[in-house]
Amino acid sequence: MKKNIAVLMGGRSLEREVSIKSGQRISNALRKLGHNVIKLDIDQHIIDNLKKNTIDLAYIALHGKDGEDGIIQEVLEVLDIPFTGPGVYSNILSFDKIISKQIFLNQNIPTPPYYFLNGSSFRELGASKLLPLIVNKLSLPLVVKPSAQGSALGIRVVFKQEELSEAIISALGYSKKIIIEKYIKGTELAVSLIGDPEPKALPIVEIVPKKNFFDFESRFSVNETEYFVPARLEKRQTDKVRETALDVHKALACTKLSRVDIILDTENNIPYVLELNTSPGMTDTSLLPLAALEAGMSFEELVEIIVEMSL
Repeated sequence: MKKNIAVLMGGRSLEREVSIKSGQRISNALRKLGHNVIKLDIDQHIIDNLKKNTIDLAYIALHGKDGEDGIIQEVLEVLDIPFTGPGVYSNILSFDKIISKQIFLNQNIPTPPYYFLNGSSFRELGASKLLPLIVNKLSLPLVVKPSAQGSALGIRVVFKQEELSEAIISALGYSKKIIIEKYIKGTELAVSLIGDPEPKALPIVEIVPKKNFFDFESRFSVNETEYFVPARLEKRQTDKVRETALDVHKALACTKLSRVDIILDTENNIPYVLELNTSPGMTDTSLLPLAALEAGMSFEELVEIIVEMSL
């Protein structure tokens, strides 16, 4: 049935351009499916724009700030507008990696060992003196990342202790808190989950970046990364990774859809969870559409499934 669907894109996030690409592709698919599409950028006029249009569903094509931190979901709930993706609570939990990693530990879900530090502790408490101790406890190489950011923005892999301070300064440019975690050598995987109330895992995507890790450039540049769908895993590994992704989805109280990023330590067969994304990318190089295609869904069919589920 024909619906009035607002596609929310853009916004104030550092991932604005990626969001616009996702939103445009989604909008094109919705029009092909026969829906009326209202494209809305997220700015100070968003509430007025939402109120003045008759909207059956808000399709969230936002990435990062405002889109995956619970803010736009709060607005939509007050306005009684159904929306795609998990609700406010799940977005808050998953966007802050410090909170989500603590939940993983509490639920015995493997995640790389880590420490987190606040920017003020460096400025006011001399936390830089702790860095040799962190290196000694976790051992090199280390991954330094902002606690609240997406698309691998601000992430660096540190191989030498003298590189650590610069990586921390860079990460603090994206978030007030940072995570320093042990680098896990293994296979990078993405598991997309779709369905409500019982989510199902789509075929696992294996990610092989030409650089040493899946950074922003590798994610959104053509020919910077090779993908294998389904991932080149043994059955027992596939089952374990899917089971772990489902555990994460449920632990963060997600509904409708998510994507879980995992590093599989192939030597010990341990799937270490990096994070969960509540608004997976929908660009030409995004992982959810790749997984859906392997499962026999065209992009338009994937979008229609998400719409029907969200309504």
